[in-house]
Amino acid sequence: MVNPQIEGKIYPRTSSYLVGREKIREFAKAVFSEDPANHDIEAAKALGYKDLIAPPTFAVVIQERSLTTVLADKEAAIDFSRVVHGDQRFIHERPIVAGDELVSELKVASVKTLAGNHMVSFETAIFDGSDALVCTAISTLVVRGDS
Repeated sequence: MVNPQIEGKIYPRTSSYLVGREKIREFAKAVFSEDPANHDIEAAKALGYKDLIAPPTFAVVIQERSLTTVLADKEAAIDFSRVVHGDQRFIHERPIVAGDELVSELKVASVKTLAGNHMVSFETAIFDGSDALVCTAISTLVVRGDS
């Protein structure tokens, strides 16, 4: 059973993650992105960026680092073996660019119980090196009940 008392809890910021060109290219290939700005520096520069831009869903790489923290929190009592991914959304302030050093801070937005299952929603704010908000990743995990 998920501890409902974690609703509203804010977890400490993660250590910084340096976004690399090859990580962007690998991710773009994995999600079948054909956007030249995800693969070719000159294409990204032609759009006004200093380096490759990441596909919008790349933010999940950064969010995952915060999710690992909450899943390891014994107080949360989330049994990962019973987790099903329910929803994922991203609100971008700007694209993630190769060379960005990003940190994330996760807040447990809500904990709800429905038909014996627990739905835990997270809002993860992703910040750059100047502490500017780059993206908010919103996700919901469904933790299946015993029955």
